[in-house]
Amino acid sequence: MEIVNLLDFLNSTKRLFTLDYATCSEDYVDFLNLITDDIQFTQKINLGIFYLNKRMNEGFTIVDGASRLLSLSLLLHAICECYKKTTQKNEKAIRIIRKKYLISENKAKLRLPKDMQEIYDKILFGQRLFGKEKESSIFKLLHKYWSQIKANELQASEMFAMLRKVYVYMVNAENISKRDLYYVINSKHRILNQSILIKDYLQTLGIQDYWEQLEDLYNKNSLSINQFFKEYFVTKYKISEYSNDRLYEIFVNYFETMLQYIPDENVLISKIIKTAKLYINIVNVNLHDDKLNYALIKIKKHKGEDTYAYILNIYEDYVDNNISLSSFEEILLTIDEYLQKRLQTPNHVEFNELVNYLNAFITCK
Repeated sequence: MEIVNLLDFLNSTKRLFTLDYATCSEDYVDFLNLITDDIQFTQKINLGIFYLNKRMNEGFTIVDGASRLLSLSLLLHAICECYKKTTQKNEKAIRIIRKKYLISENKAKLRLPKDMQEIYDKILFGQRLFGKEKESSIFKLLHKYWSQIKANELQASEMFAMLRKVYVYMVNAENISKRDLYYVINSKHRILNQSILIKDYLQTLGIQDYWEQLEDLYNKNSLSINQFFKEYFVTKYKISEYSNDRLYEIFVNYFETMLQYIPDENVLISKIIKTAKLYINIVNVNLHDDKLNYALIKIKKHKGEDTYAYILNIYEDYVDNNISLSSFEEILLTIDEYLQKRLQTPNHVEFNELVNYLNAFITCK
């Protein structure tokens, strides 16, 4: 672990890369508020730990700390904009700031995920922003910096005196999974994009295309992929406390466990997609048999969405020829009987008791 000045670190690196899945953080640092905390700048300002990986001749990949670097970069750009076209001395200082901290080889030194990069580049190179771009958190923070500098008539020397007091702890995370480290650090206090994390995990296995197929499939049917995985893992992995915010963690644990029994990644992900398609058939009442569809319509009419996880499991057995069509239909009708009783007398029959009965029924069949 090394203690470094954040301004010096930004100056010393050629290029700073961020993670593609680190797209949801808006925990930016309002540096100018730090001035009011210590107006004489007598104390160091500790912004915590940065985790990073050294890249060959290119700089670093920031595993955790990108929001703080982006905040600093936006403040430096705001300073340049506020003092632009004022004096010749300021123009020279602006060129130095941009060269030392913001630009490297005619590109932004800080490399962000694609959508953020487009907005950041427009800001940095003076291009006009339109519509939703002005609603981005990046532009809002920049505008806040502009307003603070102008309203308080802050001098560049004051701001740089403050920045000289900003330190961070740099930790080399070279031998640790960047994705897992990012997840552990951020999952407890930030809403993460679980889908991008899973896709990145599958990319390491060379099967990310399957995940894209799955997302396209659910988008096409206007369904939530999270709802499928909730039902899937309740059924397959017996997870009683499922959370959408833990989908990446649950998915990876499940996948790694199943690879011990199905060592072919392509086969395993294909089985998941097959089940995902079956779930769409259940939700859309499209089981390719009129009697089954009629029974499922009744279940839906009687508010039986909470039985879908169990039905999904039975549906797979039917598709795999482990139970007959008539047995599947009878199970669906039995579930509907339970639901009708539940509507008349809530919780008249506990569903776990019904499941035990249904499992016994299937065994007899």
